[in-house]
Amino acid sequence: MADKLKITLVKSPIGAVPKHKATVLALGLKKLHKTVEMPNNEAVRGMIANVRHLVKVEEI
Repeated sequence: MADKLKITLVKSPIGAVPKHKATVLALGLKKLHKTVEMPNNEAVRGMIANVRHLVKVEEI
């Protein structure tokens, strides 16, 4: 398994549930098509699972 994950915001959270908006912000994604690198751990994987319809994930 990879050490890091590359997470990209591909869909706007404007109409999303407030909890999903907060999760996207907690991942560090503020603008559309911006990418962040996060460690590959259970906490980050759980956050991604909640907003999987808004983000694209790649293993690095």
